[in-house]
Amino acid sequence: MHLKRNQITDILLIIISAISLIASFSLSLDYISWIAVLLCGIPILKECTEGLITKFDIKADLLVSIAIIASVIIGEVFAAGEIATIMAIGGFLEEYTVSKTQGRIGKLIKMTPQFATRIKNNIEEKISVENVQVGDILKVLPGESIPTDGIIINGETSIDQSTITGESLPIDKTVNDEVYSGTINLYGSFMMRTTKISQDSSLQKLIKLVESSKPENSKIVRTADAWATLIVVIAFTAAVLTYLFTFEITRSVTILVVFCPCALVLATPTSIMASIGNLTRSGILVKDGESLEEMGRISEMVFDKTGTLTYGTPKVVEVISDDPKEMMYLLASLESKSEHPLAKAIVKYYNNNDLADVDEFKMHIGKGVSGKIGDSKIIAGTKKLLDEENITLKNSIEPQNGEIAIYVTKNGEVIGQVHLADTMRETSKETVSNLKRLRIKTTLLTGDNEKTAKFIAEQAKIRNVKSDCLPEDKTEYIKNEQTLGHKVAMIGDGINDAPSLRQANVGIAMGDIGSDVSVEAANIALINGNIEDLPHLISIARKTIRVINVGIAFALTLNTIAMALAILGIINPIEGALIHNIGSVIVIIYASTLANFKNSKKDNRKSKKLGITKTINKQMT
Repeated sequence: MHLKRNQITDILLIIISAISLIASFSLSLDYISWIAVLLCGIPILKECTEGLITKFDIKADLLVSIAIIASVIIGEVFAAGEIATIMAIGGFLEEYTVSKTQGRIGKLIKMTPQFATRIKNNIEEKISVENVQVGDILKVLPGESIPTDGIIINGETSIDQSTITGESLPIDKTVNDEVYSGTINLYGSFMMRTTKISQDSSLQKLIKLVESSKPENSKIVRTADAWATLIVVIAFTAAVLTYLFTFEITRSVTILVVFCPCALVLATPTSIMASIGNLTRSGILVKDGESLEEMGRISEMVFDKTGTLTYGTPKVVEVISDDPKEMMYLLASLESKSEHPLAKAIVKYYNNNDLADVDEFKMHIGKGVSGKIGDSKIIAGTKKLLDEENITLKNSIEPQNGEIAIYVTKNGEVIGQVHLADTMRETSKETVSNLKRLRIKTTLLTGDNEKTAKFIAEQAKIRNVKSDCLPEDKTEYIKNEQTLGHKVAMIGDGINDAPSLRQANVGIAMGDIGSDVSVEAANIALINGNIEDLPHLISIARKTIRVINVGIAFALTLNTIAMALAILGIINPIEGALIHNIGSVIVIIYASTLANFKNSKKDNRKSKKLGITKTINKQMT
């Protein structure tokens, strides 16, 4: 257990206060209890006063402060010390749970490289990472942290990517592979070309994501705070009325002690932060408490295909043309201007640096690309693009088994076609099955043609599938489902998914932590790229809501019973403080169990997953 200096100080103050209370009780010397009042009570009074003056914030500290002051006034110094000490214990438990969850930020910051070795004019120079610019050539030696994101241009190595992806096994990297800031170069030295400055790197993005995991953004926290304010008013009113009817100040003080809404205020953020910490260890980053709360209420999961149900690494499986060499030369030259996965697969398949210059290049989103090579206009894309360009498709061969067809035309004449196929994730079918067990409707929205979409959907056992979707079609589908009252989560990894991720009740970015647009648009990021973690995410989100509701119900029931006993004069402030604070501590401990909540399905897969981790990561990179 690693504690911060202020936490150690808090523990010492609590221990000293507890010893003073024990001594006071044993020796029947009330004045010794003043130690507990001063050490634990003063901070509570200070925080309450600051909240009232600066924000007019009426919360649990107000009732606690009034109870402490009233106990002292009526001569119950021991009761005042007990209230302050047990409240300090409850506050420490909450602070420790939250700090334990967010402690990963400090570790990540420590992993941020400070220096880089830049190669400029064939001369090596050591520079600050802050001075690294996009396009710089850096040299990375074995054992060094990679300074910023980039692409290997010379050499090969194995990289420890656990800081970014959470995977325990090293990942083999070679020329043209991406590397990320903060990951560790294990073996060989290599040269890399930077693609981002350090402030925009994957590590810094990860730090920002963890920092943004705040419980106070949740609706349920705001609701709890509103109820806490109401309870303060009710308790204060009950205390005043009890005094007016009984003229016994002890009863009124006891009411204030037992009906403080501490559990209501403490248990909710503790539950959310414990859950976020649990998910962070699994490589699932939740930006805020509201996203976790919404995740617990979703009824439909919408999947993108490429990079989500599949690895997003399509391969050329067939080339059809009377002159395949010439067609591939033109096609690879044109596709080299695109960043689309299909384009990269074609260029990789061509595997030749002899490419033509392309003028007037244009992307037709979801349909293909076009441009001029020499005096010829080249178009490569779907049937829909050819129809829009009034090009007649004759004697084409239909792709099979979910393959994607790219048709190539030169000056309005079809000169051939290329078939590509994506690789299905081994865990897609199991994930969909587990989601169905959780009563989650699954839907596939893809820009692929109907035949390919149905083939993938059948493999994954998804019944609801929409094909030929443009980005606006996906967004419109989600809007319609929300109109019907459905809570929708959308998971995707591409730039085209960003509008849908924002429209969904919960947007989940898939795998590629280096994909700026999709990660920033999403509420949750699966940085290790494992869709099999989705059931665990939903299960813990649902359990978080249940734990919060059970904890609040338990605390309010206990406090209501204790208040009735206080009104009747059956318990005094000391007994009231004990009952109330024991209830609060129980609620906080119960909420903290979420930090270690495990999904049995996820645990059973662990041994299988380790066996395929390296293969999966190679395909992803």
